[in-house]
Amino acid sequence: MAAKEFEEKVFIITGASSGIGEATALLAVEQGANVAFVARQEKKLSALCSSLPADHVEVIPADITKEDDRKRVVDRTLSRFGGIDVLVNAAGIIANGTIENTTLEQWDTMFDINLRSLFRLTQLALPSMIERKGNIVNVSSVTGIRAFPNVLAYCVSKAGVDQLTRCTSLELGPKGVRVNAVNPGVVVTNLHRSSGMPEETYQKFLEHSKTTHPIGRAGKPEEVAELILFLASDRAGWITGASFSIDGGRAQTCAR
Repeated sequence: MAAKEFEEKVFIITGASSGIGEATALLAVEQGANVAFVARQEKKLSALCSSLPADHVEVIPADITKEDDRKRVVDRTLSRFGGIDVLVNAAGIIANGTIENTTLEQWDTMFDINLRSLFRLTQLALPSMIERKGNIVNVSSVTGIRAFPNVLAYCVSKAGVDQLTRCTSLELGPKGVRVNAVNPGVVVTNLHRSSGMPEETYQKFLEHSKTTHPIGRAGKPEEVAELILFLASDRAGWITGASFSIDGGRAQTCAR
């Protein structure tokens, strides 16, 4: 039987209990990887992994804004699988707010989850990743490269993810570690629901997205997962420091 693409590779994937993180983790396991599923919700993680091959999965409930939890994620992955080849930073939050009404607390929370945690997890995972010539894929957003109203802190945090990607790629390239990002448009996940958006409003938002994305629909988590795993694979061995739009053409349009 032909070897699977990620056989014997070790992934850490944050935000793995839903959305893009979940889709990426499931696809990585399907392709033979050993995967540390990281998210805050232990019950959801356990239920998700219950039908997966136990020898390929490590469930790590963690709040990645907490230093002890971040260290535990890396330490448990190393203890269980012996190394780290790929770090996928998929955890993130979104919230409404403008320059006039975003509080300092809201700003700090957005940056803590969407940017600071990526920076620190990367630092902690690097010794093993340098040794194994691994790579990092950060989940950014179309808002990292285009401005949108009423999501100020989110836009700026995702722009930071893109710049973190570029800067670290320069520093880590000579060490054999690649760093890239994906920039999705609207994807059907629980991201907006988790921010407190009512279901009726969310459904209207998805319907409106048919007009704001030239392809005429929102994306699917599995579509983004496919791009993430391509970037994590040897097929992308000459790609680093890049931010890839996967947004149904959203970044090519004017805000409306």
